[in-house]
Amino acid sequence: MEERRKSRRMDLEARLIVKRLDSDEKREVVINISDVSRTGVGFSCSDKLELKAVYECRLTIWTKEVIHAFLQIVRANEKEEDIFHYGAVFIGMSEQDASRISVYEQFSVANR
Repeated sequence: MEERRKSRRMDLEARLIVKRLDSDEKREVVINISDVSRTGVGFSCSDKLELKAVYECRLTIWTKEVIHAFLQIVRANEKEEDIFHYGAVFIGMSEQDASRISVYEQFSVANR
């Protein structure tokens, strides 16, 4: 299959808390990240999230720094064993925060 991603994906052990922005709903959902790049993130969670919805997120990266950004859900897979799998793109992420992810990407490639 042809790779269509703009940026290489990498695994990152982190957790992310998201809040839906386009409604009054204020619940937080903890998700498990499966991959992350400077343009987006793949993750899973037990809650159903809406396709095309925008969520606020706080991503804790490997340096224990927190990156504040917004995510738009662009892909949602069927529920598997009470878990949903999603793909999202970062919206409004600062160039500095995107660079932090790129530095990790370059470091992880050099150590393979």
